[in-house]
Amino acid sequence: MKDNTKLIAAGRPHGRRAHPVNPPVERASTILFPTYDDYLEGAKSITYGRLGTSSHRALEEAVTALEGGFETRLACSGLQACNIAILSFVSAGDHILMTDSAYDPTRKFCENFLRRFGVETTFYDPLATKDEVTELMRPNTKVIFAESPGSLTFEVQDIPALAEAAHENGAVLLVDNTWGAGYFYKPISLGADVSIQAATKYLSGHSDCLVGTITSADEKSARKIYYGLLQLGSNVSADDAYLTLRGMRTLASRLKSHQENGLALAKWLSKRSEVDRILHPAIKGCPGHATWKRDFTGASGLFSVVLKPVPLPALKMFFNTLKLFAIGFSWGGYESLCLHTAPEKHRTATKWDEQGHVLRFHAGLEDIGDLQNDLENAFTAMAMRLE
Repeated sequence: MKDNTKLIAAGRPHGRRAHPVNPPVERASTILFPTYDDYLEGAKSITYGRLGTSSHRALEEAVTALEGGFETRLACSGLQACNIAILSFVSAGDHILMTDSAYDPTRKFCENFLRRFGVETTFYDPLATKDEVTELMRPNTKVIFAESPGSLTFEVQDIPALAEAAHENGAVLLVDNTWGAGYFYKPISLGADVSIQAATKYLSGHSDCLVGTITSADEKSARKIYYGLLQLGSNVSADDAYLTLRGMRTLASRLKSHQENGLALAKWLSKRSEVDRILHPAIKGCPGHATWKRDFTGASGLFSVVLKPVPLPALKMFFNTLKLFAIGFSWGGYESLCLHTAPEKHRTATKWDEQGHVLRFHAGLEDIGDLQNDLENAFTAMAMRLE
């Protein structure tokens, strides 16, 4: 089946003679078994609420079908999904390679938490070649972690090359795939061992729940992920699993609209005198654009721009004038967002030396003309503050 069909058909209660369109929410802690044989059979699938109910299994089935993996497990958030995926493959004394453009909380997990338990991290250039990454590997390197594109600066990484570097040296490749949402990007088909998403973002699509997904490429990786989640007591509410699965049904339609609005805004902004540079993987000149063109089938609505230098009071006026673009963390919902970011504070392997402020935009599903007018008004107010 094509992805559009998978999003509609996967995770549905097909086994019942008469059933609702959507799987019902099944909230439970204790699961009861009528007979001993039922208990033995149930032990293979659903045994206790913390390990998931039919609500969780339905979402896991749908995400696995979309990502093209062997098995998916759920985490309480995208950050927990990243952290548990890493923990599942490392022990004290091991070493990991982490992209320098990673989501900052993932970075801090490596710098603070993992370091306390004897796991060392080396950050690498997100645009590094296979040979450059291989040079950084050690005999105890167990994980290469990629995020493509990067959270703030949107470098697109060469996943097939990273997969080769990892596998030739006995490591695994984990990829944060939230931007591509499993729809525009398939890291597992490119050689990744694990594809991770903050389902909080595009999969749920409505900014009203927190969920992470971890999809494994094979049974060996899947078992490591399963025991990592089991031993740390992770649990996602049945309600959040239901909301995420319901959001996935419209993912294809929503992403196409996010893509259309995102590209239209990026091209419109590129013509503004206030803008110095666009950081959008689908725009020529963005780091890794050729790799995006090779490996992705589309672009979501998240991108950044580098403004020409302006004083902070003028930037504040820009933000305070916005009506449709809200100031807020996260992204992937139906609403448009704009956030002032500071990539220079989150780099060690590479240097960010742009002089202008970096603004991260999420293009929502509003009318593109209204969004452009909102930005036009904000730029006008910023210019007046400069006078």
